[in-house]
Amino acid sequence: MYVCKGIIPEMNGRRIRLRRLETDDAEAMFRCWSDPNTTAFLDLPAMYSAEDAKALIHWLHLLAEQDEAIRWGIEAIDTGQLIGSCGFNIWQLDGAFKGEFGCELTSAFWGQGFMSEAAEMAAAFGYTSMGLNRIEAFVDSRNERACRWFTRIGYTREGVLRDYRHTPSGYVDAVVFSRLRKDWARSIERQEL
Repeated sequence: MYVCKGIIPEMNGRRIRLRRLETDDAEAMFRCWSDPNTTAFLDLPAMYSAEDAKALIHWLHLLAEQDEAIRWGIEAIDTGQLIGSCGFNIWQLDGAFKGEFGCELTSAFWGQGFMSEAAEMAAAFGYTSMGLNRIEAFVDSRNERACRWFTRIGYTREGVLRDYRHTPSGYVDAVVFSRLRKDWARSIERQEL
């Protein structure tokens, strides 16, 4: 059974690298985590400086050490620029074999396929290394762009959890998406044909 113990493996894709977030990344992640377009529908604490981002990076490391979450920084290979993050906010292997995928990308990089590549890399790790059978995503129902994106990359919309999260503007619904290992395997087979 998969155990993280704070080890966040580096993975190279075609245009991006998924890697461990470091405290030196605080400035880049502050730009991402304070971007109002990026954070409009995220449940993140307010960011006022790179120190706030550094504290969040430290907290993410603690979660990984406790096998609670795993988060990668998304780095553009051609520039070395950190443009976002993604990972599993939580997972349950015993009896469920599921993980919850979460992600964010600085809005200047939207629509260029970076997050789709990152999501595929994370899914491959989840299904093969972690042994997940199901990857879930819970999306703020007002975030129509994200809802379209999850459908486009192979997730199935399962339903709506009413008043799922409390935000500064009140309770909001969450749209539940999932992707099963067998669905992912079929998509890999189609790509190989």
